[in-house]
Amino acid sequence: MLVNDALVAALVEVERHVGRLGWDQPARLFALVPTAELIAAEPALAEHLSAGSPDGFSSIEQEDFRPGTELAETLARIAWPPTVAGCVLALERSFLPPDAEDDLPEDPELAARAVAAHPRRLDLRVVVGVTRDGASHGVARVRGEDGDLLGGADLVPALAAALAHTLE
Repeated sequence: MLVNDALVAALVEVERHVGRLGWDQPARLFALVPTAELIAAEPALAEHLSAGSPDGFSSIEQEDFRPGTELAETLARIAWPPTVAGCVLALERSFLPPDAEDDLPEDPELAARAVAAHPRRLDLRVVVGVTRDGASHGVARVRGEDGDLLGGADLVPALAAALAHTLE
């Protein structure tokens, strides 16, 4: 998959925006629109968008997005209009070290509760984005660490694929 600077910059901006509100947030969905096109359509926004690159993307949060219990099913019902060049999903997930996963119950609800209560769990904020031209990328931040973002084109490939389907 291709990675472009505009997509990575948009993901970093979304992660910072979501991060300002702290942790324990629901999944949040954003449309990506080329900034130059947004300014052309809405000139009054130009002064608010001056910090970003005109060659980049502006993210527009979809405030009515409700992921429900099955995120994949919710994403499968989304279709973006042609004016949307890409989309971004920010969500939080908890993980355990591999040696702690063996003790998890088979039942998904019980397993989720066990992970949430586990003293060695690792909480991540993951922000994944895709564009109509095939680019995909993800960034992640570990809870409790103010360091650099982790990132990569294949950070969460299944999520990137689900987002890409919303653009078809």
